[in-house]
Amino acid sequence: MHWSINTLPLPEYVELGVHSLSGLLWTLLLLFLWHCYRIGSDLPIPGHAGKLKSSSRRSMISRSGVCIGTKCSARSKLSRSDQIAPFISMETAKDEELGQGYLTPVLSHALFPAQASAEAKKLYAALQEYAKRYSWVGMGRIHKGLREQVRLNDLSTIQKPHLFFLPDVPSVPFFPRDAHRHDIEVLEANYPAILAEFQAVYQRGIDSKSGWTCLGPKSQAVFPLYSAGVCVAENCRSCPSTYRTLLSLRTFINSNSLGSAGFWLLGPGAILGSSYGPTNTRLRCHLGLQTPPSCELVVGGEPQCWSEGHCLLLDDSFLHTISHKGPPESGPRVILSVDLWHPNVAAAERQALDYMFTPDL
Repeated sequence: MHWSINTLPLPEYVELGVHSLSGLLWTLLLLFLWHCYRIGSDLPIPGHAGKLKSSSRRSMISRSGVCIGTKCSARSKLSRSDQIAPFISMETAKDEELGQGYLTPVLSHALFPAQASAEAKKLYAALQEYAKRYSWVGMGRIHKGLREQVRLNDLSTIQKPHLFFLPDVPSVPFFPRDAHRHDIEVLEANYPAILAEFQAVYQRGIDSKSGWTCLGPKSQAVFPLYSAGVCVAENCRSCPSTYRTLLSLRTFINSNSLGSAGFWLLGPGAILGSSYGPTNTRLRCHLGLQTPPSCELVVGGEPQCWSEGHCLLLDDSFLHTISHKGPPESGPRVILSVDLWHPNVAAAERQALDYMFTPDL
């Protein structure tokens, strides 16, 4: 039997032809654009967080009208909580109850602890002045640290900076080289020039007229290049290569009183007792220049030894001791000590700390 295509039933849109098909496509496109418009109309109005446009409010009312019983009340509670909940929870409920949250001083205007030291109150006033000039953004940890400093000073712990403690900063006694790889490589690459300049100033004699500062008996002395954030110009002129090396470091603290750099000597038989550094916002980098045997550095219960031409990166806010138990003929232990920013201190926090710890010129 012969079958003809004319005898087959065809859908209507095929019979209508190409024009009707193109019209259908245009209709679908218009529906898609209308759908996008409706989605966009449900977004919050800029500058009025939590408030929706009238069309969105009507759609919410119409949807809530079909709710009945407990389901409707639960859904409405969920909607209200979604509107008022913060995007990121920066503190725990326990912190809020104790008044130790990041934003407690900003949101609740809580008073600064009355038992705080005069130095802590001075730092808090400096932070408030900084925030008025610039911004409160990024100051949460500094707020919390200043308020908790009083409690920290009363604790017996292996890490207890006596001036300022920045909370929630990862801390270990010794840090790996990767924490400041660029600066460590720069220091080690310039080791020969730095050693030669030290030997030149050492041969002139250790006395105050030559730029040295004697810290105690048994040849404990410092030749400062930066002291509490202030450049010691005469000493830097005596060591131009070392000075240029310091300026080439990316994280050298040279604009606040927390940062120093210089040559440190420790004579044979000397032991520096247990002590804490002023803050955990910095790391102290030691470049070994002359390291006789039997010299040891213990930080947080972990012992380490210096090596000539190599750097040690440590957090001196941990309890630490230094000893040189070598014979008298072994000579002094000599290092170049440089203070670097802790890698977990943000740029905004560094700027605020520079302002709070402005050097006393």
